[in-house]
Amino acid sequence: MPTQSVLSVVSEVFPLIKTGGLADVAGALPAALAPEGIRMVTLVPGYPAVMAALELRETLYSFPDLFGGRADLIGAHAAGLDLLVIDAPHLYARGGNPYVGYDGRDWPDNAVRFAALSAVGAFVGGGHLPAFVPDVVHAHDWQAGLTAAYLYYGGGRRPPTVMTVHNLAFQGQFPAEMFGALGLPPHAMSVEGVEYYGMIGFLKAGLRLSDRITTVSPTYAAEIRTPEGGMGLDGLLRTRARVVSGIVNGIDDVLWSPERDPMIKRNFDASTIDLRLDNKIALQARLGLEADPNALLFAVVSRLTWQKGLDMLLGCVGAVTSLGAQLVVLGAGDRDLEAGFRDAARAHPGRIATVIGYDEGLAHQIQAGADALLVPSRFEPCGLTQLSATRYGALPIVARVGGLADTVIDANEMARAQGLGTGFQFSPVSRDMLEAAMLRAADLWQDKAAWRQLQMNALATDVSWRGPARRYADLYRALVTAPGGF
Repeated sequence: MPTQSVLSVVSEVFPLIKTGGLADVAGALPAALAPEGIRMVTLVPGYPAVMAALELRETLYSFPDLFGGRADLIGAHAAGLDLLVIDAPHLYARGGNPYVGYDGRDWPDNAVRFAALSAVGAFVGGGHLPAFVPDVVHAHDWQAGLTAAYLYYGGGRRPPTVMTVHNLAFQGQFPAEMFGALGLPPHAMSVEGVEYYGMIGFLKAGLRLSDRITTVSPTYAAEIRTPEGGMGLDGLLRTRARVVSGIVNGIDDVLWSPERDPMIKRNFDASTIDLRLDNKIALQARLGLEADPNALLFAVVSRLTWQKGLDMLLGCVGAVTSLGAQLVVLGAGDRDLEAGFRDAARAHPGRIATVIGYDEGLAHQIQAGADALLVPSRFEPCGLTQLSATRYGALPIVARVGGLADTVIDANEMARAQGLGTGFQFSPVSRDMLEAAMLRAADLWQDKAAWRQLQMNALATDVSWRGPARRYADLYRALVTAPGGF
């Protein structure tokens, strides 16, 4: 099998810099693709955390003026990743996270910061860096959305391009008066280019001008082509339906491994699943919950937002306590939701515990110790926590949307009669239906043999990157051998 090379253009990559699941995907794909004969090099901005992590660095090219200042393109290796890093202090050497400052507000120059990422992606894709000439350019989310535009309007070498949507809700829209700063030709500011309802649309440009469009689950790929799920881009996506597909995410099954996880109290596998109870007891003790191994322990590991449906869960607190169950919440986000879950924990000590923020070790301990993980998202491109929960035998309770619908087999009566089921789905997405799903789980919890069978089904499920990596590799090979048109 001939080796092919892919340039991944992305604004964050785990473990160097992470704000969400995008980084996890970008960090996991290169290693997963290697057995498929694909070499992936990741282009990422040179944020302080990235620059501090670089190993074996070498300056491969210097830009005298990259959107307002000098910049170097550095070839480097870090955390097992082959990297190209844009060392542009005027754009990236600042505190906060990649997109917002310490005050929580977007950086006012985000348009040029991520136009620079896309422009350098197109520079490398165009064959101007002799050290690495990719066969395919793969851009992720709005931050890399202009990559295809710079290649399309650049007039030089134009390799096949893939645009992956990780969350259509974030589109990268900027005022039209910023167009002159982007370095694109005047005719690019059109409905066939980057113009979007009188503004500049970074994601829209990538969807319009890339050869292939993927998103992170087949169901989400269908949802975004509807008025309800398309967030204003459904018309464009329907016109390009023949090049849209969904490839469900995986997780790193070495990092998320109950057999070897150093962050949990007791390692276990399907043959030693009784040891899992030690993790539940340890989790209850750490978070001040009553030491009750028979209490059904629900958990949340999530951003606390409307999208994630956590306002609905707040309305189910009474159901949790009336069942004699327990609830653990780990996450941060909307201030009202944070306050609501804090209040719930104060009102129900020993039954509800809330930790605001994110703690990687605690996230692992929750997956290993909770009985059921709640993911009641109103929309969810893929979701990763339900995959981790499946790996650890914490049965997911999920809304039947996006990747949640694709990755959890509902334990209805017919499925269980055939030995199937890895969790619980509910639809429509409402507080009442969420509560009904929790009650259904509580009923099955009383049947220990049935619950154990679902856990064994979950533990046997392959949620790794192996299958998704094969599908990405097939997509890249198809593009190289027979590139698509517009």
